Amino acid sequence: MSEVLKKRKPKVIRNEGGTPEGKRIRGDGDQEARVYMEEVELDMRDHSRDYVLYKQTCQSLVKLMSEIHDMKTNGSKDTAMEIEQRRMQGCIHFMTLKKLNRLAHMRLKKGRDQTHEAKQRVDALHLQLQNLLYEVLHLQKEINKCLEFKSKHEDIDLVSLEEFDREAPPEISRPEITKADPHQLTLSRLDWELEQRKRLAEKYKESLTTKEKILKGIQIKKEYLSSLQPQLQNIMQTSLPVQEYLSMPFEQAQKQNEVARRLPPPLYVLFVQVNAYRQACDKNLSVSIIGDVEEAKALSKPPEDSQDDESDSDVEEEQNTKRRRPTLGVQLDDKRKEMLKCHPLSVGVNLKCKDGSVLHLSFYYLMSLDILTVKAKVTTETELSAAISARELLSPESLLNCLYTGDRGMETPNPANRYQFDKVGIVTFKDYIRELGHPYIWVQNLGGLRFPTDSPEQGQLTGSSLSASHMETTTKLLQNRLQSRLALQKQFASLEHGIIPVSSESQCLFPAKIVSRLVKWTTLTYEEYMELPYTRHVIDAGLVQPTDLYFMAYIERGTAKLQAAIFLNPRYSDVPPFFSLLLHWKGERYGSTDDNLRAMEAEVNVYHQELRGPHPGYQLLTNQLQRLCLCLDIYLETESQDESVEGPREFPREKMCLRTVRGPSRLKPFKYNHHQGFFSHR
Repeated sequence: MSEVLKKRKPKVIRNEGGTPEGKRIRGDGDQEARVYMEEVELDMRDHSRDYVLYKQTCQSLVKLMSEIHDMKTNGSKDTAMEIEQRRMQGCIHFMTLKKLNRLAHMRLKKGRDQTHEAKQRVDALHLQLQNLLYEVLHLQKEINKCLEFKSKHEDIDLVSLEEFDREAPPEISRPEITKADPHQLTLSRLDWELEQRKRLAEKYKESLTTKEKILKGIQIKKEYLSSLQPQLQNIMQTSLPVQEYLSMPFEQAQKQNEVARRLPPPLYVLFVQVNAYRQACDKNLSVSIIGDVEEAKALSKPPEDSQDDESDSDVEEEQNTKRRRPTLGVQLDDKRKEMLKCHPLSVGVNLKCKDGSVLHLSFYYLMSLDILTVKAKVTTETELSAAISARELLSPESLLNCLYTGDRGMETPNPANRYQFDKVGIVTFKDYIRELGHPYIWVQNLGGLRFPTDSPEQGQLTGSSLSASHMETTTKLLQNRLQSRLALQKQFASLEHGIIPVSSESQCLFPAKIVSRLVKWTTLTYEEYMELPYTRHVIDAGLVQPTDLYFMAYIERGTAKLQAAIFLNPRYSDVPPFFSLLLHWKGERYGSTDDNLRAMEAEVNVYHQELRGPHPGYQLLTNQLQRLCLCLDIYLETESQDESVEGPREFPREKMCLRTVRGPSRLKPFKYNHHQGFFSHR
């Protein structure tokens, strides 16, 4: 069958309309090209009819295949021609299906092309819309710029209209035009502003010319003054003997003022106020600046940014890597030293008393802690006696204690220091007082420093006003403290030898003969005083403090021995000493068990005003001890004795008393009336 098909001539296949499906043509260059007219045919065909044709062709093809199958199944030889005819018909149906398939694809392609063209038209229209919207937005921005436009003349502070009408010339103001036209009015005002600025520019040039002339005159005068300085120095050198003779050291004061500029602000305030007080009130007061001025200058200079070379930095890094890393303890020690570092300069103040003794005060400024500290030292013209009990009187640790009430100087008054100490492991500032000095509150006040306290105060002063308000009071307190301690120093030297010194002004307070005598005078510690049984009432009352000075006096007469525990407030003699008594005679007697011993304590503790003597009352302690000896005589002489014992009395009555005892408590007459010379009751 295939051979028969090969031998058959090609036929021109016609479509249902009778037009040829395709033909071969030859064009230029002998190239064959098959031209299909199916695109033209596609426009004339109906796709629904093609669909019906497709179904019919498929049904016919199915029918032919089934017939061919039946014929081959029967196996008859006469059916070969019929099978061949049906195959030919099947091929024709296949050709029809292929044509319909091509037409379907062509319709699909044509639909896609139409869709693509429609999308392109839509995109073109959308792009045009976006362009139009952009142009609208651009126009709106330009409109807003125009609406928001501000001319530079709006920033110019023009003169007021009244001033413009009054001062502007007619050729600029043009009132006939500007009154009706605001725009012309603004232009005229701008013209007047320009005219005024031109005039001011001319004046500025004239002022510059005048300034140049003045500067030239100043330069000439500076040159004259610089040439005059060497001559003045020669005159100052020549006048030094005259300054020394007249006690007017101008050059020394000038140098000191120059150095004072390097002081930190608190020390500078202190220096200025002490110097002013010296000039106005106390010529015996002197002030000086101590320390390294060059180091202070280097400290006041701002740190300069130094840029080292690469080679130097490399060497430095190598050295740092070779060094051993410091331990935590070493780092804390370095931080403590840095925190407790003092300023290189300090202020020295010398208070000279009438007896020639001098109180030397050295004031230091701790830069990191922002507080002032002070160290004290005393020098006298004559050598002081080496009394054992007087060692604490002039020691730097206790000399200035409680100059003001409650000011012990053991802790820093700056609350911020507590947090600084916690960072470097400092428990208390008390451990560094011997090295750095005492941070008394009055020292901070003299330097113009004021720190907040738990109790708010109204009207607090600061700076130089604060320092000036405390200067006179503090100076007088320091002088009184020095004189009282020196007086106690001399008294203690006599007391250790068993002698109670009584001044001539105080002799009238005592009778001529006092038998009881002081046999021993010694010091006590705070702990030893606290352990005494007859001082418990004083301790419970809260009268004693660790800063007080404690002493023990032993007074005897015959077999009677009197112990007097004494505590001395640092503010002696403004605050009197306090006595607690114990009598060893026929047993032990205290003030709590014996009314007469309590009365003896009252004679020295309560009625101390009678024993002060002349102002300022530095003899109060010795007068109290003398009164105590006198009271012991009265106690023993007025005590009833056993009449059955033969022989002389141990304590014969030598004092004249109006009454030996009085009242149920059998109190003795301890009050001495020195005008009449007898003893009576209070």
